[in-house]
Amino acid sequence: MNKQRLISFSLSLACVLTLSGVLFAQSTGDKVLVVNGRTAGSPVRQIDGRSYIDIETLAQVTNGIFTVEPNRIVLTIPSPEAAGSASTQSQQRLSRDFSAAAIGELAQMREWRVAIIAMIKYGLAVSDAWVQDYHEQTQVGLRQAEVAAVTDADRNALQLLRSQDDMLTNWANGVNSARQALNGASTVDPNAVQNDQALAKIRKCGGFLNAMIISGTFSDDPSCH
Repeated sequence: MNKQRLISFSLSLACVLTLSGVLFAQSTGDKVLVVNGRTAGSPVRQIDGRSYIDIETLAQVTNGIFTVEPNRIVLTIPSPEAAGSASTQSQQRLSRDFSAAAIGELAQMREWRVAIIAMIKYGLAVSDAWVQDYHEQTQVGLRQAEVAAVTDADRNALQLLRSQDDMLTNWANGVNSARQALNGASTVDPNAVQNDQALAKIRKCGGFLNAMIISGTFSDDPSCH
């Protein structure tokens, strides 16, 4: 480090701008160097109309690394945006086992939803056991997804699956209650399906979840909340 301090030298404004996007004031005299909101400890020197900064200071304020070689000094400044993007992308990846379990659960939910829609459109008679069977199947699939969730991305996606299951269960219970109350306007009228806002939200969330899980990367959507 002592050797590096002795060999410390100045960079011109043009070089500094190229390496780190440094902002300088335009008035004469010493100025303060600010890089991405961080203030350097050493001032910028004005010599013959040019601006200079100690390279060690520049490396520190940009989290860079500089090395002294026989014929040159090499300054390497990392790209926080690129590094952060790669790290975030990696953290959002879904595990294979969870994705498989989640796809299976979505298929169970879709089957239940389609069965209820068919019941409404064609006025089919169903028993309480029929409703309970579909609900139990989706609960089994949800538990399998819970067991398979091992990463933060998996657990975040699992929360959306649970939300979709809650919305589907509440909607199915509502349809069943209306049917038992002989409310034909909401249980045997084909137009009821087209005008059902709760069903529209369930469909949108289901489509989003399917696409998200197939992509292998977690993301969020308001329709699943």
